[in-house]
Amino acid sequence: MQNTKAYIMLVCATLFWAGNFMIGKFVFLNDIPPLSLVFYRWLLVWLILLPFTLKEILKFKDTIFNNLPLLFFLGFTSVGLFNSFTYLSLIHTQVINATLFNTAIPAVIILLCFLFKIEKTNKFQILGLIISVIGIFSIITKLDIEILLSLNFNKGDIIMLGGVITWGVYSTLLKKKKFTLPLLTLVHIICTFGLICVLPQFLYEFSQGHRIEFDINLLYILVFLALFPSVGSYYCWAGAVSIIGANRAGIFLSLIPLFSTIMAITIFNEKFEFFHLIGAVLIILGLVLSNKEIKNA
Repeated sequence: MQNTKAYIMLVCATLFWAGNFMIGKFVFLNDIPPLSLVFYRWLLVWLILLPFTLKEILKFKDTIFNNLPLLFFLGFTSVGLFNSFTYLSLIHTQVINATLFNTAIPAVIILLCFLFKIEKTNKFQILGLIISVIGIFSIITKLDIEILLSLNFNKGDIIMLGGVITWGVYSTLLKKKKFTLPLLTLVHIICTFGLICVLPQFLYEFSQGHRIEFDINLLYILVFLALFPSVGSYYCWAGAVSIIGANRAGIFLSLIPLFSTIMAITIFNEKFEFFHLIGAVLIILGLVLSNKEIKNA
């Protein structure tokens, strides 16, 4: 029964995250300033969480103050950079491309943990990492050698690659943390530092004359982003991991590009090309190899 609950939570989490990419593309098509949307989205999340976390923040204030640098970088890489990279990338590339890149995040985490000497790396993980990178290049180059030789890559793909790296850094930093905070409190603190980092982006966009026009549709978008891809996904994901573990939960990340591809084809008439299939197969194969353990003889 508990496993069934975990699987339902994982499906909900990945479905909500897939919806975030749909909103990102919708934002571009309707000329909504992406960086301003990031700011207002997380400001609403911050306000929603405040009544539930204020007492806990005061209770754990010493832990928070003693770990300010790490908490700042967690907010900077996740809320500050990853969200901005995601929305900016969708101005130039397909939803399908952006979500397929996200399946390579586990491989990036393995690489960064190895570089920062947080976890040991085995031969399967190295092989998985290499195969995942080949998968990424299959999508970026569209299996066209001319694109590789001329370095004429899609701008959106490169921006999303930056997003994948920043989320990898965020996840790696999470592994590095030695302190414990209640889940919602941690989310709220990360959100707070993320907002500080997003503010200059918002002000720059505002100074360039790109301003959000508030109406009922924007309100629906902000409420959806705050409740589902932000608070909802994080809560469902963390709850499921606590029941079945991170390794088994990680396999469900592959549902994000599946859901996103179906939505993108249905809503935005995007096309699933052969190079998408090859890239997806290689990235997922790399992910499977990365999770393979070496057993002692």
